[in-house]
Amino acid sequence: MSENTPAELPVVVIGAGPIGLAAAAHLIGRGLDPLVLEAGPSAGTSVREWAHVRLFSPWAEVVDPAAEKLLAPTGWARPDGATYPAGGDWVEQYLQPLADALGDKVRYNARVTGVARAGRDRIVDSGRDEQPFTVHVEHTDGREERIPARAVVDASGTWSTPNPLGANGLPALGERAAHGRISYRIPDLTDPAVRERFAGKRTAVVGTGASAFTALAYLADLAKDEPGTHAVWVLRRGINGSTYGGGEADQLPARGALGLRAKRAVDDGYASSLTGFRTAAVEPLDGRLVLVAEDGRRSEPVDRVVVLTGLRPDLSFLSEVRLGLDERLQAPTALAPLIDPNQHSCGTVYPHGAAELAHPERDVYLVGMKSYGRAPTFLAMTGYEQVRSVAAQLAGDVAAAERVELTLPETGVCGGAGLFDEPDTARSGGCCSVPAVPQLITLGAPAASSCSSDGGC
Repeated sequence: MSENTPAELPVVVIGAGPIGLAAAAHLIGRGLDPLVLEAGPSAGTSVREWAHVRLFSPWAEVVDPAAEKLLAPTGWARPDGATYPAGGDWVEQYLQPLADALGDKVRYNARVTGVARAGRDRIVDSGRDEQPFTVHVEHTDGREERIPARAVVDASGTWSTPNPLGANGLPALGERAAHGRISYRIPDLTDPAVRERFAGKRTAVVGTGASAFTALAYLADLAKDEPGTHAVWVLRRGINGSTYGGGEADQLPARGALGLRAKRAVDDGYASSLTGFRTAAVEPLDGRLVLVAEDGRRSEPVDRVVVLTGLRPDLSFLSEVRLGLDERLQAPTALAPLIDPNQHSCGTVYPHGAAELAHPERDVYLVGMKSYGRAPTFLAMTGYEQVRSVAAQLAGDVAAAERVELTLPETGVCGGAGLFDEPDTARSGGCCSVPAVPQLITLGAPAASSCSSDGGC
């Protein structure tokens, strides 16, 4: 253990994704010493896995201001702010250059396996807040390390823990046995090997968010070139005016257009729908799969299943620190009411910062998509505001942590999980019938897309 006092120790940031790297940039700007620990071999490891998917937000909204300041002396050229990057563009043109600029403050192939107070398990009260943190790390060569830290900022995201097919939140009966034909990612149909697996086949797409829209649009494009390709869209609710998102009312136009593409896939016959279907089991049938609903209904046989039912946080390595988490969303208790999809839609999420991200364990923060727990909506610039506020708080600048203004778009996202079984929302015309307008808010977080990275989109 280091003999340094806690104030002299680094702030450990878990994850070298967009929010983790932005956190490091803000900490440096505040005169604090960050140490970013990334489980993968490079920056943006999770984002690289959806490199083929285009973001909803343009470059202007996915570059953090503190990160840009750090990049400026390196000769970095800012991409055209009006254009929309794919995940691969985001990594190659921004995230990896940012990590390179941070130099030895980023360590790769370093997986965090535990966080605790030095010499204190979660039970012990005495002297707890005066002790530094101990971050347990495993390296790919098998070496273990214990890193002392003054604070821990967990920006590890939710990408590694997708929700299962089962409607009750647990794997459906037979889901694990059918793993070779079930995937939990948007297929990259530009990859010839992947394309061959889907061409001329029937694919069940399970989910109702932006990822499901993307998969439906991709499969519809494939069907135009490959006869016999068809998507079966499996929804736990019915189809109504809000199913496809905000459309032209969405102030993230790329996301609105994506919902309209999914609608065209259904209207043009490239996809059929299976509504009110809550999957309880997966059964093999002559080399194909049949989905079985809780009410006993059975799908037609399909060749593959793409499960896009959201993500959840991995909290296993935080078991020895005292987290205050909402029992439903697994988000910080003060933040959860602001982002609860049972209550909020169409941009009604309210601003939040370090105060709402705090836990009973002082100086531990979950940021980025992980802070949203199981809530499905997040924007990169929300995460950037979170870490700006957290860095200010850790530096002792409470006023700055509480003060920021940000213009955020209405999302056009209608109907949270609590409304998904209803035929429509209670409001006349549906929740997206009112034209979206920008909102000037403080310490911001709008409802947004469910992109599968810690940075959102």
